Amino acid sequence: MSKIRVALIGAGGMANRVHYPSLVEFGDVEIVGLCDVIEEKLKATAQKFKIEKTFTNYKKMLEETNPQAVYILMPPHHLFDLVIHCLNQKLHVFIEKPPGINTEQTMQMALLAEKNKCLTMTGFQRRFSPLSVAAKKKVDERGLVQCTAFFVKNYSGGPYYAGATDILTCDAIHAVDNLRWMGGEVKKVVSDVRAIDTTYNNVFNAMVKFESGAVGFLVANWIVGKRIFSIEMHGKGISAFVEPEVKSIIYKDNKEEGEVTLAKDAAESAELYKIAGFFAENRHFIDCVKENKQTITNFSDAVKTMELVDRIYHSQM
Repeated sequence: MSKIRVALIGAGGMANRVHYPSLVEFGDVEIVGLCDVIEEKLKATAQKFKIEKTFTNYKKMLEETNPQAVYILMPPHHLFDLVIHCLNQKLHVFIEKPPGINTEQTMQMALLAEKNKCLTMTGFQRRFSPLSVAAKKKVDERGLVQCTAFFVKNYSGGPYYAGATDILTCDAIHAVDNLRWMGGEVKKVVSDVRAIDTTYNNVFNAMVKFESGAVGFLVANWIVGKRIFSIEMHGKGISAFVEPEVKSIIYKDNKEEGEVTLAKDAAESAELYKIAGFFAENRHFIDCVKENKQTITNFSDAVKTMELVDRIYHSQM
């Protein structure tokens, strides 16, 4: 079996919890190098995943290891220069969300990737949650008419990365992207954005009309009782209520009893990185590199999600 040579940039928490555990399970992946500027984290991650070659300079790593694809798992305001360098080396690139701090950065990355024929992926892993994927398939068979992406938290910290980015772009973008995934191309947006007891926006509500005629709702609020992420999809004679990391309930044709599926059963695992979609999204990226086809959350598609973020800010009632 031919193996895809993958280099890794970033030895932080998300990388260790969800991405690298996925990659080491793939028999068709060879991790050729790991880079991080914090040597303690670099050493611990290399030992954990048995990565032989480590670097504190990513350019040196790329030169010496000759990868086909690179994972760049960095904070959003540290991302752009590294992505541009890798794309200029004509390497395939995986990044976490958000794909930069604004739409312009994402667009420039997408244009360069297209010019250099690079395959790219943004880690909107909630599209790949086994529970959500199964529910969406059932609703789509009957025709979606309405959907909701609900993401709330109890957050009392300061601005994200000291103000380098904002909550909607950096974090609640998960729900924004799920709206697009459920509803398709966006036609019109009406929104309400607020800063409650803070100096930065922390409450985001929007109604989105899709080209299909379906309507979507965004509810994102960082001042509530606890963290919950859920989606709803309603079609003709069907309603799906999904908490991707917990369970789904699907009701059909006015029947009293719903079809309940647990997240661990849909994922065939109790591991969070498989339940939450990280394993599946990483599998998708590697498969696309092997088959030389673009991913479904490529940089050009991510531009559309960033544009919807912009429209939510600029379409307030």
